[in-house]
Order: sequence, then structure tokens, then C-alpha cells
Amino acid sequence: MTIRVLLADDQALLRGTFRLLIDSADDMEVVAEAADGREAVERAVATRPDIVVMDIRMPGMDGLAATAAICANANLSDTRVLILTTFEIDEYVAQALKAGASGFVGKGMSTEDLLTAVRTVAAGDSLLSPQATRALIARFLALPGPPLELSEEPLKVLTGREREVAALVGAGLSNDEIARSMHVSPFTVRTHVQRAMTKLHARDRAQLVVIAFRTGLVRPDGR
Repeated sequence: MTIRVLLADDQALLRGTFRLLIDSADDMEVVAEAADGREAVERAVATRPDIVVMDIRMPGMDGLAATAAICANANLSDTRVLILTTFEIDEYVAQALKAGASGFVGKGMSTEDLLTAVRTVAAGDSLLSPQATRALIARFLALPGPPLELSEEPLKVLTGREREVAALVGAGLSNDEIARSMHVSPFTVRTHVQRAMTKLHARDRAQLVVIAFRTGLVRPDGR
């Protein structure tokens, strides 16, 4: 299956470079481009891409607002947003995760890293390193705005094992690390993760992380 990609960046040269790279891959294609956030939302609604590669800093509607609009649109429930950022961890990344982004990559990445990132997010996995996950938990909870309402109510649909796995995902562990700590196979862990995401209506692993600390399942110190 071909992964359909929308590129959103205000730099035409960068968009052109990414288009050449993505279109050269056998398993993906660029279906649209956008020079700002508003155009990104409009093109996403029109083309319903699998992945939106989204720059944060754009004129007019920025990438954060565009990400929130795309992720809140019921007609785009299968579209995932991959954030382009200059820095691996900053307040913009935390806000993008809160808005519904599935992961982020640095603009200084290699060409192969970008293709891998697109494939990873398209497969439903988040592109968040354990270190980044732990840092983002603290930053997410420190964002300005109304106090975070902590409630375990959403977790009642999970089995004990699914809850345990969700907590470890939220703490920043990879599937392999969770498998070692629980003495099970990575395939078993992945199954539990998928079931937890389905039950909690999380579009991907990144949103499972958000739910883990929204419900108090994981605390900012990673416990």
C-alpha cells in the first residue's frame, strides 16, 4: 500500500527537496503541498493523506494550530501528523503532542531517517524516543492553560495487563524494554499496546502516552 503524504512548510526549496525524496520511494508519494497552516488543513481535508509532514513555524496559521485542526477533524481520523522541528525537545513539540501529533523529526535528519519516520508513523507507532517521552511528560503538564484534570475513569476499560503496559509506554519504554521487564515477547507487548489504544480511542502510541499522564497513570518523574 502506498503511503500518501502532504508536505506543509513555508520554504518552497525544502518542500521540493522532500517531494523528490518521498516520491523516489516505492512505497510513498506526495499528494499535496502547503505553504502555511491554513492551506495544510484545506489540503488535508481535500486529499485525506495518511501522513502530514508539518513544519511548526509558518506564517498565518502555524503548524501547531493546523495540527490541532487536523487531529480534531472526524473526517481525518486516519491522518497522522509528523512534526518537523529544529530542536528535538522544546515547548513547541510539547504543544504539538498535546494537539495530537504522532511524533517529530529534526530538520537536520538524514534522508533515510525521514523515510523511516514517515513509515513508522504511518504504521501507527509514535516517533518519540524514551528520553523525549519523559521530557515531554513534564513539559506537557507545565503548559499554560486550565489545570489538567486527572481521572482514572477512562482506564476502567483496560485489563490489568493492558493498564500495566500503557503505564510503561507512558514512562517512555520501548516495546523491547517492556518485553524484558515483563518477561514476555515484543509481539505480546505490541498486542497489548494495540488493544489499549483501541479501547482508549488513541490514534497512535503518542496519544497513548498523553492519556497515560492525563489519567495520572504516569507521573512527571516517570513513575
